Amino acid sequence: MMKGYMGKILHVDLTTETIHTDFYDEAHLRKYIGGSGLGARILYDETDESTDPLGPDNVLIFMTGPLVGTKIPMTGRHAVVAKSPLTGIWGESDSGGHWGYMLKRAGFDGIVFRGAASKPVYLWIHEGEVEIRPADSIWGQDSFVTEEMIQKETHSKAAVACIGPAGENLVRMAAIMNDGKDSRAAGRCGLGAVMGSKMLKAVAVFGAEETPVADPEKLAQMGRTIAKQIAERTKSFSAFGTSGGLQTAEKVGDLPIQNWRTGTWESGAAKISGQAMADSILTGKFFCQGCVIGCGRVVKQYYQPFAGLAGGGPEYETLGMIGSNALVDDLETIARANELCNRYGVDTISCGSAAAFAIECFERGLITKDDTNGLELAWGDGKTLLALIEMIVKKEGIGEILSQGTRRAAEAIGGIASEFAIHVKGLELPAHDPRAYISLGVGYATSNRGACHLQGYSYAFERGLTSPDMGFPEVLDRFSMDRKGELAAKTQNLMSMFDSLKVCKFILSGGVDVHNLVEWLNASTGWDMTDEEFMRTGERLYNLKRMYNVRCGISRKDDVLPMRILTQPRREGGAGYNLPPLGPMLHEYYAIRGWSDEGIPRPEKLSELELHI
Repeated sequence: MMKGYMGKILHVDLTTETIHTDFYDEAHLRKYIGGSGLGARILYDETDESTDPLGPDNVLIFMTGPLVGTKIPMTGRHAVVAKSPLTGIWGESDSGGHWGYMLKRAGFDGIVFRGAASKPVYLWIHEGEVEIRPADSIWGQDSFVTEEMIQKETHSKAAVACIGPAGENLVRMAAIMNDGKDSRAAGRCGLGAVMGSKMLKAVAVFGAEETPVADPEKLAQMGRTIAKQIAERTKSFSAFGTSGGLQTAEKVGDLPIQNWRTGTWESGAAKISGQAMADSILTGKFFCQGCVIGCGRVVKQYYQPFAGLAGGGPEYETLGMIGSNALVDDLETIARANELCNRYGVDTISCGSAAAFAIECFERGLITKDDTNGLELAWGDGKTLLALIEMIVKKEGIGEILSQGTRRAAEAIGGIASEFAIHVKGLELPAHDPRAYISLGVGYATSNRGACHLQGYSYAFERGLTSPDMGFPEVLDRFSMDRKGELAAKTQNLMSMFDSLKVCKFILSGGVDVHNLVEWLNASTGWDMTDEEFMRTGERLYNLKRMYNVRCGISRKDDVLPMRILTQPRREGGAGYNLPPLGPMLHEYYAIRGWSDEGIPRPEKLSELELHI
């Protein structure tokens, strides 16, 4: 029996309601691993440039990896892959929590959905059995209620991945939520809308199978050792979550402020930081499967009708995009906005970006009260923020346009709106600024799913991390362009492996290196992979995703940054007058990648990587 895998991928045709399983041989798995890597191979083979992301021909792929369900900590993750309705290209999202772990416990490594149901349904997987069940009574419910209703119908400990009203309404920034009130999300790229287009309300899983591994004793020992190391090195992270560094981000010029146009916001950042949260609305924390950090926040709610209840609190990205980017400095309001996004199932990054964009459009007279149902949009106004979220999810007033994403909204509004629509390839920027960490400039421009700091995670090596394994024994100067194309390419390759193994990237802060990952993979699977093969596999996966985008028309013309980020300095604060030198970094990046000057992988590079496409 193959080790590290359950040996079954579930295929569900929602149009015909037929179900079957298959799997891949060891050579195929060694090339594509699992998670988003294996998902990329499936998506490339089954869809193309003509596929409508919201049509029945798009495939929706949920995939785990060979470390999920093992004794290695921080491996309770899964990937979701489809052609993105937000960007029209490669779509990939990643979620923590317990759902991926429970899918393997139920006996499957992944699920591929095809077609579309004629009426609402959900999938129930339990200990190897699979049922398509009606979801008429659940359709329309938010993600919290959906989990509760499905658990009552199935099993009290079932893990549920579902959409809320945003996915049902085909909002192009809709998320797929899991873990109920703890609210873990496959948030980016609008894949919740793909789920909604298939009339698939939820996927519930439960099981008790163990993941078979090649060397269980060695894997368990390595897991215990690294868990202690990670916990020791991430104590502050555990105490304050991802938002513990928010004030530092503001100080160095990384935090987005007023739709990315303002340089400093010291007093506001202090009010919404992880430390401020710990002193006010924080009631506890939660952990993903196998986690030893516990960055998840639990906060108390003050707004009706949820006053007095506790639920998942805002993370750094949410505090940045929904808080500082709209100049909202009230934690209770941001927590309420986060709660709405989680219940409705909408990406807080894209939603927050769209809200700030709309406020600036209103400020500049590009939209008026006629577009906003009489609402005056204002910076720092919590009521504005909450109202815009409701309008986006329900597609009311200006929300109809904003629900399509910032790029489409700017095109519809016209005028100079595109000047301050902050996205790359249609995906809104996360809450990290390339003017503060310039490797993010080339990283965002070349990220396969659009602007994403986690597709490369390069900025971590400009603010503290080192990696002798990758040739970076010292922290790099964040304002220097020296080796930044190389850094972006190598970290993208590494993150492709993280996203395929399904390991949390925060373990890097715990001192984990490339060799650790290779040892874990080999102990799980029984392979003899070297560090070099490991990194080359990551390179193969990144190039495969790029070739999917090339087939969709992506090239150098699309490897760009928003004009505001590229040409307008913040003028004050930690980033001052720094701007990312994108052209030179791209030149270095393409050369290291073996791509043409147009940003297309050369045939000899594809041959070298054994990519047969």
